[in-house]
Amino acid sequence: MGARLFTRLKNAIKRHFLTGLLVFVPIALTVFLVNWLDTALMAKISLLPPDYNPNTYFEGRVPGLGVLLTLAIIYVIGFISSNYLGKIVVKIYERLLNQIPGVSWLYGVSKQFMGAIFKLLEELQGKGADKFRGVALVEYPRKGIYTLAFITGDSVAEIQEVTGKEVVNIFIPTTPNPTSGFFLMVPKEELVLLKMTVEQAFRLILSAGMVGADAPKKQKERPATSGRAVENVPV
Repeated sequence: MGARLFTRLKNAIKRHFLTGLLVFVPIALTVFLVNWLDTALMAKISLLPPDYNPNTYFEGRVPGLGVLLTLAIIYVIGFISSNYLGKIVVKIYERLLNQIPGVSWLYGVSKQFMGAIFKLLEELQGKGADKFRGVALVEYPRKGIYTLAFITGDSVAEIQEVTGKEVVNIFIPTTPNPTSGFFLMVPKEELVLLKMTVEQAFRLILSAGMVGADAPKKQKERPATSGRAVENVPV
């Protein structure tokens, strides 16, 4: 009895500690990074002339002022870059950076990374959901292994005629970056249509399965048969 109680108590402490760790670490990292960014920016701001230095008009250091100024600068840059003249200035700036060895590579990687992040955010917000006609399972890269795929449409008529089958275009995203992946053309009968939304599928892929999609309230039971054909795929 005592050993069982001790085991239950130990498991409860371990579970609560891990739960607290999962909550504490992201918050602590966020606070640390924001504080580090604010301190670094305020150190740069202190180099400004007294007439343009915000510290001149405030007694002591104002917490968060560096972050607010950075957000304001980013907004102004975005506003200027949105008009015709600003786009020309940005292009000239990019050409200069691309001519500097090492810096051009770093700038290119950073630009591609931010582009992928914004593209992913658009997909998760549903702005790109209309590009896909549904979510399906397909046996890939071999029989017996299933992966999530997005249905993009019907294959061109020539492919339908050559194969003699009703072929469907699908996109198989990669993890953890679902903005890249593989374009495949598969027979319609090899797809297993799912009821989850595109957003739910993206969350599942982005988290490598750690964040599951909510199961639909009513779902017909399907026998676990490999390569089972599904009728009425909306493509």
